[in-house]
Amino acid sequence: MPSIQYTNQEIVQRGQAIYEQEIRPKVEAEHKGEYLIVNVETGDYVMDPDDLVASKRAKAKYPNAPLFTVRIGYPTAYRLGGHSVVNQP
Repeated sequence: MPSIQYTNQEIVQRGQAIYEQEIRPKVEAEHKGEYLIVNVETGDYVMDPDDLVASKRAKAKYPNAPLFTVRIGYPTAYRLGGHSVVNQP
């Protein structure tokens, strides 16, 4: 059980900081495109090419921890919406 309650914004800020400072240099070259889920209290993480598998593993390993998800090598884990269409006359 987490000792501190974090807001969603705090989870994102902590998760991004841990990923950028501690994890990214170790994983980006060999694991681009995989999903990485960070326990923002401990800095531990799990990775998997499948986001659902990574999520299930993280929730089993850290059942009550605040978790942050990132897709390695991409600015966000997920994209909402479709792609841009360019209208040409």
